[in-house]
Amino acid sequence: MPHTPPWEPGLLSSLTGVGPGPGARDKRVALRAALAAATAGGPGAAIEPLVLPGATDALGARLVEDAGFAAVYATGAGLANAAYGLPDIGLISQTEVAEHAGRLTEATRVPLICDADTGYGGPLAAMRTVRLLERAGVAGLQLEDQEMPKRCGHFDAHALIPSGHMQTKIAAACEARTDDALVIIARTDARSVYGIDEAIERGRAYTEAGADVLFVEAPRTVDELALVGRELAGVPLIVNVVEGGKTPQLSVAEYAELGFGIVLFANYLMRSMHLAGQEALAHLKEHGETASRAGRMASWEQRQSLFNLPRFSAAESALDRELGSIS
Repeated sequence: MPHTPPWEPGLLSSLTGVGPGPGARDKRVALRAALAAATAGGPGAAIEPLVLPGATDALGARLVEDAGFAAVYATGAGLANAAYGLPDIGLISQTEVAEHAGRLTEATRVPLICDADTGYGGPLAAMRTVRLLERAGVAGLQLEDQEMPKRCGHFDAHALIPSGHMQTKIAAACEARTDDALVIIARTDARSVYGIDEAIERGRAYTEAGADVLFVEAPRTVDELALVGRELAGVPLIVNVVEGGKTPQLSVAEYAELGFGIVLFANYLMRSMHLAGQEALAHLKEHGETASRAGRMASWEQRQSLFNLPRFSAAESALDRELGSIS
């Protein structure tokens, strides 16, 4: 007679980060389905935009998933700021990013897109970056055409590699995939250096090289956003919403009408948590207590629920029994 496992059906699969869950391939297929829905047939076309919040750590990734978003973005700037206390000027390494991405993919069941900066070197380095991030379980990764060391796209004084060199890097990155469902995103910072027309030309070139998604960083006006949406229609397009940055802040629906199917809020969550943390610490410093502020923080129950403590506790209890002890 076969043994009966001493746990209820579905218990172990509910333990995100420990139990079985969606595999990397499943997440990549899910991301591609979301991108297909977000592909614009042109400005004003009916599309279903993918709203992509950024996260700096596993807590952020879990919050994004818990809020009902379909995917999460591992922000490079946020990693530099939150994990290392550094500005976004290209100081974080390839292996540090890959290790970090692996923690985030384990923490969530939704697809993760990882900011991979320049690929951390030339085409061969980009190929290794693809392999490392693929093994880390990411569903997509973003490569940009800045020279190393790169800088935040909403800073000034960027330097770019030639368009042809970036095409080679993208083609090599695509070739390095062992899973053809892995999404390759090409970002250009040409608007800040050469103007919007060059940014659009680079977008076309990067699509020809094999990029699945285009990310034209930092258009300056609504007219420039509309031009990108018209000229690069038919390819999933990302708009990066940087509060206080160079791109006009619109609603998700307005970006979609302009042709952008993916609306990235890379550091909205981090910056919101930053201010909330400052306010919380100022209260503690001034008042010497936290009880009066309890309503402005997650409750004990909310915290444990987010990290699934009740199911982990149930699993611990079930797994402590002998196999077959439950009929």
